[in-house]
Amino acid sequence: MNRPIRSFVLRQGRTTPAQTRALEQLYPKYGLAFSQQKIKSEKPLVLEIGSGMGETTIEIAKAHPEVDFVAVEVHGPGVGSLLNAIVKNGLGNLRVVRHDALEVLEHMVEDGSLAAIHLFFPDPWPKKRHHKRRLVQSAFAALAARKLARGGVLHAATDWPDYADWMAGVFSKEELLEPAQEGAFLKPLTKFEARGKRLGHPIRELFFRRTR
Repeated sequence: MNRPIRSFVLRQGRTTPAQTRALEQLYPKYGLAFSQQKIKSEKPLVLEIGSGMGETTIEIAKAHPEVDFVAVEVHGPGVGSLLNAIVKNGLGNLRVVRHDALEVLEHMVEDGSLAAIHLFFPDPWPKKRHHKRRLVQSAFAALAARKLARGGVLHAATDWPDYADWMAGVFSKEELLEPAQEGAFLKPLTKFEARGKRLGHPIRELFFRRTR
């Protein structure tokens, strides 16, 4: 049986006691179990793929209470931290799915339902032999474009120039997308991004809008 190529590796990072408690006690309330049931919202809906430790997710959700956000992340420490931050900030417009993002997009998101998709600093898989593991491929671009509402924006960011060029090339070939000047939501500066800037890494943001 052929196994699907994954764009992530479940690294064995240390999960703190607070993160473990959050996964056990808070996920049932603030998490969404993976299922075939579509995510429903009366507000504009934004999906973030790979929310990491959740700092960016929290700041954007705090700034836009009129929007519902769903963060997708597979790593336990990040999910735990985000759950704790949801409670700390009293956010009622943010939920978390701990599952593979491609399967969430395919099975839990209605076509034409997303105001935006956020893809901030995905794993660049820099070695050429690993490029097949990069999340951004033509199939992902087609899937993401299909899930966006007309006028919805795919907002990506990376500090790897090669991956920026790769993503720009892939998204430019998707017929439902066209380049845009900006996203629907301003991305705050993250600790990861600030560190990259200190090290002289070029930060590049890409915006593509669904046209029809």
